[in-house]
Amino acid sequence: MTASASETHNDSPAKNPPMVVIAMGGHAFIQPGHKGTHKEHEQSARIICNHVMTLVDRGYNIVITHGNGPQVGVLMSRQEQTRDSFAPEPLDALVAQTEGGMGYILQQQLLNELRARNVRRYVVTVITQVMVDEDDPAFQSPTKPVGPFLSREEAEARHDSFGWHIAEDSGRGWRRHVPSPRPRKIIQREMIREAAQRGHIVVAGGGGGIPITKAPSGDYVGVEAVIDKDLTSSVLASDVGAELLVILTAVDGVYLNFGQPDQRQLGAVTLAECKRHIEEKQFPAGSMGPKVEAIYGFLCRGGRRGLITSAEKLLDSLDGKAGTHFIGRI
Repeated sequence: MTASASETHNDSPAKNPPMVVIAMGGHAFIQPGHKGTHKEHEQSARIICNHVMTLVDRGYNIVITHGNGPQVGVLMSRQEQTRDSFAPEPLDALVAQTEGGMGYILQQQLLNELRARNVRRYVVTVITQVMVDEDDPAFQSPTKPVGPFLSREEAEARHDSFGWHIAEDSGRGWRRHVPSPRPRKIIQREMIREAAQRGHIVVAGGGGGIPITKAPSGDYVGVEAVIDKDLTSSVLASDVGAELLVILTAVDGVYLNFGQPDQRQLGAVTLAECKRHIEEKQFPAGSMGPKVEAIYGFLCRGGRRGLITSAEKLLDSLDGKAGTHFIGRI
């Protein structure tokens, strides 16, 4: 766990402020036309951290989660290109590396925004391990594409040499497929909650967290898998006692019949309505599906409110003027 502070931090905790978990995708760090350089990541992070200050201004205790799809894909591509010179690392180790690297960028840019406003809060990044079930069905049916696109011949060679599961991806080439098990327990949940309750901004659960199981000896061991970031954010929001779970995405809300002539944006959605839309399979598994499921799970476990919107519309959404709002049991 690494920590930094603005120069004017006050150690006195805020008095019972509301808690929010805000989840952002890995693509939030890469703007259109960017090549994914470190400097571009910093620039993009500064923009999104500026939006996050809206929650700081409103007195929330804050936990931030983020995706890592583009970033872990770059690490896997580098491994492919240097495989003959350097031993490759397992996928769980690559997730840990992106947690640290992206956490550092977010931490620094958040501190810059806090200092610009003379706000007295620390920022801390937690390298987060997430327990998954070793008998999760996902391990028998790897469906999550990761890493670079390969020719069929290259992919089959990886399958033969390393036991990869491979599949063709939308006519664009062949890719490695890994399991995406459901998150069951956040190992560092208590320290995340305690730090956030003291008023520190906590960056945690990057890339969905590092997937681990328990060996027969009782030791924790990493597994080659990728956990959905939104589902981890949902579990974490419950663990830290969040009042609000915000999921930032590329669109300004959730739509029924998205992309069709009769598409309609949802405004306020009750728990029962959310369940019905999920059962009707309104939301694709590869895009909005996990986000709505994450909000639904959070509300079912006692969460009060959920919000799906874009970073640009966050302020308007908090004022009820934009976004899709999900309401828990009253």
